[in-house]
Amino acid sequence: MSLLNSIKKMKPAFEKGGRLSMFRSVFEGFESFLFVSDAVTRKGSHIRDYMDMKRTMTVVLVALFPALLFGSYNVGLQHTLAFGITGWSIMQMFWFGFLKILPMIIVSYVVGLGIEFTAAQLRGHEINEGYLVTGLLIPLIMPVDVPLWMLAVAVAFAVIFGKEVFGGTGMNIFNPALTARAFLFFSYPGWMTGDKVWIEGLMSGQAVDGFSGATPLALAKADEITRLPSVMDMFIGTIPGSVGETSVIAILIGAFILIVTGIGSWRIMLSMTLGALGIGLLLNAAGGNEYSQIPAYYHLLMGGFAFGTVFMATDPVTASQTNTGKWIYGALTGVMVVVIRVFNPAYPEGTMLAILLMNMFAPLIDHFVVQANIRRRLKRVKTI
Repeated sequence: MSLLNSIKKMKPAFEKGGRLSMFRSVFEGFESFLFVSDAVTRKGSHIRDYMDMKRTMTVVLVALFPALLFGSYNVGLQHTLAFGITGWSIMQMFWFGFLKILPMIIVSYVVGLGIEFTAAQLRGHEINEGYLVTGLLIPLIMPVDVPLWMLAVAVAFAVIFGKEVFGGTGMNIFNPALTARAFLFFSYPGWMTGDKVWIEGLMSGQAVDGFSGATPLALAKADEITRLPSVMDMFIGTIPGSVGETSVIAILIGAFILIVTGIGSWRIMLSMTLGALGIGLLLNAAGGNEYSQIPAYYHLLMGGFAFGTVFMATDPVTASQTNTGKWIYGALTGVMVVVIRVFNPAYPEGTMLAILLMNMFAPLIDHFVVQANIRRRLKRVKTI
């Protein structure tokens, strides 16, 4: 008997009046994840679109795989550099890193989906596929050494207070993955900053002499500009940092997938890049502290800027919806990233705070864009 036939045979028990009807949302969630709905329209006019929520989430997951694969390799690479291990092959480094990241992914999905399923059951709603992406994003923006219980608490906070209290997927104001990171950043700063958190094992072990696990942002904030990694190292991603945020190449592959499929907004990606580059050039010319003299293009390579630009700022739920609004939203986010990095010594990584701040203003930006469009149309009508 095929899996589809088995599910059809079990379905009556989960429908209204069935003995397992209380678990209807959970059953429908698994059914929709495994198979496309067989419900069809019989009459009337309808708009057909092949890109439903499940397909959208699947494409985003595919776009995240390059960052995940390289992040797994980089975790192993940084471990060998920290402890002076020689002779490991690329595959050994990859498997070492992947096996360290896998528990983080499992915890993220188990805790997050558990809360999503519970919320859907209590409300009697269908389970949404939105967390399929969030569940992978959260481990990719965390240090590999973060304790799993802290990760679980952060996921729970993000799903409950960053998403479910607003009504679930599509209703949240702030990006859930960044909400989880912000929770850890402010609740357990010792596990989110410092040289040791970015290298697996440094919390409990001793690195070889002369090794530093500091990220480029940490070095820049400490006025150690001369110790910054090379542009090529930052572009490739062979530097300490969050699991999926170090490799600009891998992130650009994901950006290409999102743009070609029409899922990610190229307007936000481009305007955010131009905004950061523009304010960086302005600060280079104006002078100020030593951090402001870092070449403007360094900001595009350091920290989580590239990852945030491609996968966080473009979140269709929390970003601006109008085309003009996307240009404004992206540009202001890019400007805020650099401003926070340069002028706030407490937060060397400005991407997280900048995107969360602009998430709050995205509806207001769209409101003014729509009102401006209405005024233009009214003037056109009066002229006629």
